[in-house]
Amino acid sequence: MTSRAVTPLRYAAFAAAPGGGNPAGVVLDAAALTDAEMQAIAADVGYSETAFVTSQETDAAPRHVRIRYFSPVAEVPFCGHATIATAVALAERHGTGEFVFETPVGDVVIATADGERGIEASFTSIEPEVTDLDNAVLDRLLRLLGVTRADLDLQHPPRLSFAGNRHPVVVFADRAVFDGFTFDPDAVRALMDEQGWAGTVTTLFAVSEAEFDARNLFPVGAITEDPATGSAAASVGAYLRALALVRPPARITITQGAHVGRPSVLQVDIPAIGGITVTGTATPIA
Repeated sequence: MTSRAVTPLRYAAFAAAPGGGNPAGVVLDAAALTDAEMQAIAADVGYSETAFVTSQETDAAPRHVRIRYFSPVAEVPFCGHATIATAVALAERHGTGEFVFETPVGDVVIATADGERGIEASFTSIEPEVTDLDNAVLDRLLRLLGVTRADLDLQHPPRLSFAGNRHPVVVFADRAVFDGFTFDPDAVRALMDEQGWAGTVTTLFAVSEAEFDARNLFPVGAITEDPATGSAAASVGAYLRALALVRPPARITITQGAHVGRPSVLQVDIPAIGGITVTGTATPIA
């Protein structure tokens, strides 16, 4: 049972088709909830993340809210798909337009507008950072996936990318290896916790210069892979810009979720400087 008779909303973000997308819980009135109560609600919902609006809109700032994110086991600094879901939920109630979310990693601007498939939301990440991925840590990760450096795409070297959460980014050269690798969720989770990777392990296959297929590893509870990861999509955009693998301004498409039966699509806009913008839809789950 959830605390204080709170009934979380449930949305699927970034769905490419009915039944797709990444489910997120949304609590629009969490100002009175304690940390323990928010954690209990997130565990009860059971999705990879639940978003909690911890301040109500005010007359002085009617579209500026504070927000926090919890997985079933811990608070996370930022969550892209839950941000999209919350923005759509707010736009349904207060009209489309721009919102500002005050998150644990900084203010994030979200634009909402009516689209062909309902309300679309676009968040612009905080200023990203891309750094080298320690060679020893990379080798440990690859061993956990049952692959080697020979399986990686030489044009897309591994990096650690941050646009709200830290994501190791690993790109495979062969589609069959990308589709077929398996992993021990507990072992991957242990490495992620050790390294402070609060987001996902982001693995990619480059379909073209402007399209990538993604598998985002996120072992938490019964979940092993995330169907759609907005923070990882922003980190991928930052990664491509930092390595000069795109010519900004550029747009790429990331498809995700097919490996877990929830097909998803994320649009990523990469400007020459500043935050990366990720766009998608969110629809209520009955």
